[in-house]
Amino acid sequence: MPISPAVRPTILVVDDSPENLNLMVELLKDDYNVRVAPNGEKGLALAQSDHPPDLILLDIMMPGIDGYEVCRRLKAHAVSKKIPVIFLTALNEVQDEAKGFEVGGVDYVTKPVSVPIVQARVRTHLNLYDQTRHLESLVRQKTLELENTQDVTIAGLATLAEYRDNETGGHILRTKSYVRLLAQNLKGLSRFRGELDDEVIDLLYKSAPLHDIGKVGVQDRILCKPGKLTHEEIVEMDRHVVFGRDAILEAEKLLGRSGDQYSFLRFAREIAYSHHERWDGCGYPEKMKGDAIPLSARLMALADVYDALISKRVYKPPYSHKQAVDLIVKGKGTQFDPDIVDTFVQLQQEFFNIAMKLVDHEEERVTLPKEAVRLL
Repeated sequence: MPISPAVRPTILVVDDSPENLNLMVELLKDDYNVRVAPNGEKGLALAQSDHPPDLILLDIMMPGIDGYEVCRRLKAHAVSKKIPVIFLTALNEVQDEAKGFEVGGVDYVTKPVSVPIVQARVRTHLNLYDQTRHLESLVRQKTLELENTQDVTIAGLATLAEYRDNETGGHILRTKSYVRLLAQNLKGLSRFRGELDDEVIDLLYKSAPLHDIGKVGVQDRILCKPGKLTHEEIVEMDRHVVFGRDAILEAEKLLGRSGDQYSFLRFAREIAYSHHERWDGCGYPEKMKGDAIPLSARLMALADVYDALISKRVYKPPYSHKQAVDLIVKGKGTQFDPDIVDTFVQLQQEFFNIAMKLVDHEEERVTLPKEAVRLL
């Protein structure tokens, strides 16, 4: 019983002989939707259209573009590269067959064709292609599930920080935007090319909200103190980086990825623990220096300081944008990575725009533009 045309696979036959095209249509039309092309150029156009075939039967000896070149171009194109290609040809030397496999063919049938063999080969390779697509679909589904799990894990941890400190909500939104902006503009520099790509930048953006998660372990009397902290209170406040690292390590442990450099929480762990390190080695907790500080933490260090400067806190009023920029430039090569500072200066208008869009307090919206309004 013929298969319904609505669900039948589509076979594309590419051959310069009308007789061969007619023959293949007659052989396959009861079970498949059959499309034909009289030359390589037309075959490529049909294979790379919005409705590509499920399998291609391809002649080799054709005028213009021969079958080998057609197959090479099929395999080099995103739309057609995975479509199985069966060569149909009068060439029957071993080297001809080897060349067909070399350019990407999956099978090789010599003319004059045997009807049962052609039908069996078509069936076999369509089944294999269906299985491949099914497996790819499962991989995509599992990848999406994994990404969703990662996002939910990070978001859940970040929520802890938001509940702990009512100043954190806008700060989280702004700093992760600053980090992404810096990373996107640094990835083209040779120095950072091996560390930054789109996947890493996306993880940095998602991980940045966890930079102060360790503050959940700091006492309220210290975290919310409106005045200057004592030495003992500063020491306690500084421990938030250890609390943050340990919290993320515990999450990784529960996920079976404790301390794994390939863990999706790796950047969150680096940021939480090292974003108070300084380029000159005078930061904390490890007094790391220069490139020994993870890039993720170096990016977060600048983003965090800029936002802290321009934001209202219980212990200080907001600084102007210009004051914040001047202070960060002053810290180039001492507190901050020089290249990151240079990129920040180039992007200062965009930093300012993010700050204004995600402002926490209305008085900050009024205060900031006094010296920065000319930037708009």
